[in-house]
Amino acid sequence: MGDCKIDQKIGNKMIKLIPKIFFYKLSRTFGFAKMLPMNYTVSVCYSCNSHCKTCNIYKKKADNLNLSEYEEIFRKIGKSPYWVTISGGEPFLREDLAEICQIIYKHSKPKIINIPSNGLMTKTIVNVVQKIAESCPQSQIIINLSVDEIGKKHDEIRGVPGNYKNVMRTFERLKKIPQQNLSVGIHTVISKFNVKNLSQISNTLMNLNPDSYITEIAEERIELDTIGADITPDQFAYSSAIDLLIHRIKYGKFKGMHKITQAFRIEYYNFVKKILRDKKQIIPCYAGIASAQISPDGDIWSCCIKAESMGNLRKNDYNFKKIWFNKKMKDERKSIKNKECYCPLANAGYTNMLMDFPTLFRVSFRSFIKWWS
Repeated sequence: MGDCKIDQKIGNKMIKLIPKIFFYKLSRTFGFAKMLPMNYTVSVCYSCNSHCKTCNIYKKKADNLNLSEYEEIFRKIGKSPYWVTISGGEPFLREDLAEICQIIYKHSKPKIINIPSNGLMTKTIVNVVQKIAESCPQSQIIINLSVDEIGKKHDEIRGVPGNYKNVMRTFERLKKIPQQNLSVGIHTVISKFNVKNLSQISNTLMNLNPDSYITEIAEERIELDTIGADITPDQFAYSSAIDLLIHRIKYGKFKGMHKITQAFRIEYYNFVKKILRDKKQIIPCYAGIASAQISPDGDIWSCCIKAESMGNLRKNDYNFKKIWFNKKMKDERKSIKNKECYCPLANAGYTNMLMDFPTLFRVSFRSFIKWWS
């Protein structure tokens, strides 16, 4: 299963979050413990050199924030970010991606900087990742390469001939970078196009010994321009596929903190199954409280599923707090708290699980007593 060093490091860092959980719960319940989010997704562009069957974001246009704007934004945000995901489109299409990460690091010192990529531009990705890892030494740098199938089937889903060979080449070269704060993982989007073959896909990719292997279900999102695209597998197809992966995780030989992070993976996969079955929030959602997204042109969203602007940073003196605590965001939190929406979004989902005591109890039980269904 690989050495899973990412799990050990993330797990150790997550323990330090426990005191903050109390205040986020106060904020959601009573609204008076005003907290900035700990989980930020910063989408730096919509541009993408893949044309995936599960994503049409490459069709969207934006007037991207520049370096001086990111400087002002994160100077005012300060040290609240714990986990920052730099997303796109394809983030490595930004020639100043390393500088964006350096700005965030300088002002916010996040414990984790996570960057997903399609892995197409091997030389660029390797050079930029090495630069980021060297210049952000106190952050765990996670590069998650997207692989949705094996060989030419992956190329068909991603819409680019030779994609699989390129991403494998990128994976091999990234693994050779000798930075202690760098982890290289593989990420699979489970959709109607690959759900029946997930067992073979996951076995093949996990045998490559990535630092982590994660999956996420394909969703219809406003952000990705996939509303009505019919890409999400049904409950039964997803459950059948993911149960095999859960079985492998349960009976894997994990130790220490690895057990905790893998237990969270099981919780997330079961969480998605329940979402598909019940069509409602399964555990309380902390989007708009503990997690937020900044769009390429400076809009603030509670999450990327709804992608509804709560205000634009350019129009608010780049003051994230001004938007975060405005009336529109307050109404958004109330709507989410009243369960007027639901989704299986992984980024917000893991944050939500951290805030949910029953989930934490099950994770503890699986980690320290035994694996159970």
